[in-house]
Amino acid sequence: MNCEKKVSNALIRRLPKYYRYLSTLQQMRISRVSSKDLSQRLGITSSQVRQDFFHFGGFGLQGYGYDVASLLQEIGCILGLDRTYNMALIGAGNLGQAIAKHSSFEKRGFQIIGVFDANPHLIGKQIKGIDIQHYDQLEDFVKRHSVDIAVITVPRIYAQDVMQRVVDLGIKGIWNFASVELDVPEDVSIENIHLSESLMTLAYEMKRKKEKTQKRSKPL
Repeated sequence: MNCEKKVSNALIRRLPKYYRYLSTLQQMRISRVSSKDLSQRLGITSSQVRQDFFHFGGFGLQGYGYDVASLLQEIGCILGLDRTYNMALIGAGNLGQAIAKHSSFEKRGFQIIGVFDANPHLIGKQIKGIDIQHYDQLEDFVKRHSVDIAVITVPRIYAQDVMQRVVDLGIKGIWNFASVELDVPEDVSIENIHLSESLMTLAYEMKRKKEKTQKRSKPL
């Protein structure tokens, strides 16, 4: 299997949605799925689904659908889900604890192996059996363990310093929840998560659909 296929950024953003839904189908022991069903479930057109899956080769037959297991394996390979990632979570407040307790990450191969905070009231407590360590112990922890991804859930005023520290320690992946864009070196990958932006997008969709409904209900 060739996992080095070049795909567009737009397709990369859709692949996790495909993977999540295909995983559900596999759990339900459904072996094949049509482009129509995928399009309805994921809110995209059937032609877009067919165009996307054209990159992966012969997993679909007209009138028969796509092979779920083969597609799932191919997409997982492209996304890099054919290995395990060790994560260190920095910031054990409410958001950090919620992320640490989210069970689906481990199912996808993302395992939190260390949790850190600077709040003395949190040090020594546990999240899912993992002791919360003081932030000052991060460097020693990284020396003793292989850490692929740093999950940053600290207040935004500390995020830049935390990012610089984990980069200096050689961590190459950052999942940033600090509500601020962080610039990283070219050899470091980062995903900036803005929860407020997601809510604003939701507000827009609600407004758009309300306006659409009002137009339909107007008398001719």
